[in-house]
Amino acid sequence: MGNSSADAEERKEMDIRSFSSSQHNQTPYIHKVGVPPKQDIFKEFKTTVKETFFADDPLRSFKDQPRSRKLVLGLQAIFPILDWGRSYNFRKFRGDLIAGLTIASLCIPQDIGYSKLANLAPQYGLYSSFVPPLIYAFMGSSRDIAIGPVAVVSLLLGTLLRNEIDPTTNPTEYLRLAFTATFFAGITQATLGILRLGFLIDFLSHAAVVGFMGGAAITIALQQLKGFLGIKKFSTKTDIISVMKSVFHSVDHGWNWQTILVGSTFLTFLLFAKYIGKKNKRLFWVPAIAPLISVVLSTFFVYITHADKKGVAIVGHIDTGINPSSVKKMYFTGDYLIKGIRTGIVAGMIALTEAVAIGRTFASMKDYQLDGNKEMVALGAMNIVGSMTSCYVATGSFSRSAVNYMAGCQTAVSNIVMSVVVFLTLEFITPLFKYTPNAILAAIIISAVIGLIDYEAAILIWKIDKFDFVACIGAFFGVVFASVEIGLLIAVTISFAKILLQVTRPRTATLGRIPRTNVYRNIQQYPEATKVPGVLIVRVDSAIYFSNSNYIKERILRWLMDEEEQLKAASLPKIQFLIVEMSPVIDIDTSGIHALEELHRSLQKRNVQLVLSNPGRVVIDKLHASNFPSQIGEDKIFLTVADAVLTCSFKLPEEV
Repeated sequence: MGNSSADAEERKEMDIRSFSSSQHNQTPYIHKVGVPPKQDIFKEFKTTVKETFFADDPLRSFKDQPRSRKLVLGLQAIFPILDWGRSYNFRKFRGDLIAGLTIASLCIPQDIGYSKLANLAPQYGLYSSFVPPLIYAFMGSSRDIAIGPVAVVSLLLGTLLRNEIDPTTNPTEYLRLAFTATFFAGITQATLGILRLGFLIDFLSHAAVVGFMGGAAITIALQQLKGFLGIKKFSTKTDIISVMKSVFHSVDHGWNWQTILVGSTFLTFLLFAKYIGKKNKRLFWVPAIAPLISVVLSTFFVYITHADKKGVAIVGHIDTGINPSSVKKMYFTGDYLIKGIRTGIVAGMIALTEAVAIGRTFASMKDYQLDGNKEMVALGAMNIVGSMTSCYVATGSFSRSAVNYMAGCQTAVSNIVMSVVVFLTLEFITPLFKYTPNAILAAIIISAVIGLIDYEAAILIWKIDKFDFVACIGAFFGVVFASVEIGLLIAVTISFAKILLQVTRPRTATLGRIPRTNVYRNIQQYPEATKVPGVLIVRVDSAIYFSNSNYIKERILRWLMDEEEQLKAASLPKIQFLIVEMSPVIDIDTSGIHALEELHRSLQKRNVQLVLSNPGRVVIDKLHASNFPSQIGEDKIFLTVADAVLTCSFKLPEEV
């Protein structure tokens, strides 16, 4: 073992000597770093704005088109149905009809249950699956997303609104605030789309969303224990400790065994139906239709046994008819206006994050492009119209969208079919839900939210990035042990903290030469890479801005100090050249240039020369504008690390 390591060291030394001798036996050709031509300031600003807000070049299709054609393209951009509708045929309609009927059977019982999460009457959940899907079908660009109320947004909206108004003592004011919040959720979504600020939702990292959704699923399931166990007095708080206290304090006198029997029986049935659907993809319709079957059977059971007289809580009366107007019910003045705006922004952002993520997932599965900004405008428009027609915040539902996809939907017409079924339900069938037990709604919600707990994604996050896992678990525990708002705040805070950490503390690395090549790579990644005598090569893996410039300067000097200590201990020659590899440095500001100037002065005091390698177009342009090359010498800037090392190695004997 000792012999092999000794042989490796000997080969390394020979490689260094052969490299050094080869450098001195030939005159190198060094290609100079190009200085870009000066650009017009207005043109450069225009290019920057275009890349920031219009990277997808949305007006490309309008170029060289007559005015009439531009008008048609403009209408198609706002209403995509005018584009794909021209090629619509009976074969596609057949797929959409089957998918629409399938998701309708799933959405009706879910909507009644989700409205309870938002502390609203059952009909408002159904209203929100009637108007918003119709608007989205005309304006949305996703073929697969199914629109309606979702568990997480319903819980979030209900929690935020209950903090402002008690829905039990002031139901009218609570309802008005819900419509107001929905209106401003739509305004927020549409504004982000129109101003092309969709990238803002990406600041909530995937890990934080996984943790938040998992925590929300646990919280939603715990909230259902009230209906599942037949408890009448229940905590208004959502944290696990308060909920469990309510549950166990009611053991002796609050639990209703008939309710528990109904709930547990149908929960078992629903979970078994889900299991069948997972095991055999062709039976996707089994878990989709199971909730409606459960509602029908449990309602019939309660009706014929008069279980409602024995303590089994039922839904009760549901208003018949389609959505009434709610324009005059919204707050546009007074204290509740600000509260509605605040609640609407939060709910709108979360709804947007969920819908765009779902839309992108299914778009990638079917290999078509999804315009994120168009999606935001469509979602915003449907919630604005929805707020005026007695709806609360609607968005894309993952469970319904998955069923929609599996059922063979072809276009957004499946949403129209679902809306028609909901319309018929509101007009003719709602009285039949009077005897539906609350326990079955609780069972449906519990079975639906279980899928939001993505433990496999959490395990993968742990394997890939420990800091991401901290964000995931922080958001999860924040929701479970505090509240939905606290969990959301933790998720956003940790996501921003990660961004700040990566910006202010970028990675740096020392480079060595891969044996028998002129390639220089990170020594930690390639331990066999050899250091060049008298030369230290440091790579900066980030743009150099005011936020990190001082750290980068100090980190480079620390690399130099560590290297000199090692050389001194080994009685080897000192470092005479420090090469900064700038290929990853995409930009630099005035603070960054000042940091390089200070680094240059510090190195001069140590008799070490600063050398730059491969600065990009933007960086070299700014360096020349600040006259920095003349400070270190025009001949100290090279195209590659190999060129820099080659030149420095020629100078080393002269310097010694």
